[in-house]
Amino acid sequence: MPPVQVAPKLLSWGSDVEPGTIQQAARTARLPIVAGHVALMPDAHIGIGATVGSVIPTEDAIIPAAVGVDIGCGMIATETNLTAADLPADLGRFLPTVEAVIPAGVGKGHESPAGADDALSRLGRPATSLTSKQENTAACQFGTLGSGNHFVEVCLDEREVVWTVLHSGSRGIGNQLASAHIKVARQLAKTGALALEDPDLAYFVQGSPEFEGYVAAMLWAQRYAMASRARMADGLNRALLDFVGAGRELRRVNCHHNFTQRERHDGRDLWITRKGAIKAAVGDEGVIPGSMGTRSYIVTGLGDTASYTSCSHGAGRRMSRSQAKRDLTVESLHAAMGGRTWNADRAEALLDEHPASYKSIDQVMEDQRDLVSVQHVLTQVLNYKG
Repeated sequence: MPPVQVAPKLLSWGSDVEPGTIQQAARTARLPIVAGHVALMPDAHIGIGATVGSVIPTEDAIIPAAVGVDIGCGMIATETNLTAADLPADLGRFLPTVEAVIPAGVGKGHESPAGADDALSRLGRPATSLTSKQENTAACQFGTLGSGNHFVEVCLDEREVVWTVLHSGSRGIGNQLASAHIKVARQLAKTGALALEDPDLAYFVQGSPEFEGYVAAMLWAQRYAMASRARMADGLNRALLDFVGAGRELRRVNCHHNFTQRERHDGRDLWITRKGAIKAAVGDEGVIPGSMGTRSYIVTGLGDTASYTSCSHGAGRRMSRSQAKRDLTVESLHAAMGGRTWNADRAEALLDEHPASYKSIDQVMEDQRDLVSVQHVLTQVLNYKG
């Protein structure tokens, strides 16, 4: 659908965006550093400071809280040459293997992170000095899933071809780096009496040492997140092919949806922050997941300029986590996950990820027909959450 101007300097592609979300995004759009308009994706919902599902163009400045604490969070999907006929009727025996290969949960990591040091040395060093504890966290959590809405899936596309899909980011080290810089930005804004409608919209100005330090740390965390997803995909795909006893990888799609980078738009060099959005320039491939129990999409960008060549990163939450746990039931979650292998024994702990707590991914995809074309539609046969 074509975008609608829902407030000054704010365009929305969503047919199902709450008024509070628009009000929050409008606060961002009013910042003096915003160059042009803020673009709201169809999955937009309220976040901390900046709106999840928003694309924010800034000139000579970056809002660290807009990138968020999970710097470089994103998706990786692998297409295999396996088909549904190659999979056993019961994938329940594979779920413990997934848990063993990919540690998940708050603070979880590898007990013995073999190979992590070599992988991390190839990433270089963040500008921010790391303590020995942070160094250990970065190594142990490299190639691990995390918690919340992070997940591992085995899926079938419309041809019944088998895919693996993963959602994860920069884990504890990304959170710690981001939190430290967000704190500095808030302090600078307070010291400088910067007029902000929300303290989480505090920003660094290009050329300042704080800006340069943040950018270096942020870019490192983005590299960490992408490499960590690749490592998990390596282990997951090896385990699946061993489990089946055949098959090989055909291709991968690895994309961020919480990040910022320098891009040229309308003849200007800008910082484009995608908080819950994927880069969708012409030919860019992306992965757009629905909720657990619904479809996901492999897409190609169409290069829409009004969206700063972007698209949604998922379905977008309809309920807060606390509301989902309060209003939804274990019984309805079991019903929604019928026919899939999943962490059914932990259903109560997963209520905040109930499909009903998310918007319709099909409507989100309909709303962004001008932003992406669909390559493949994926349906889960196995879902594993942290």
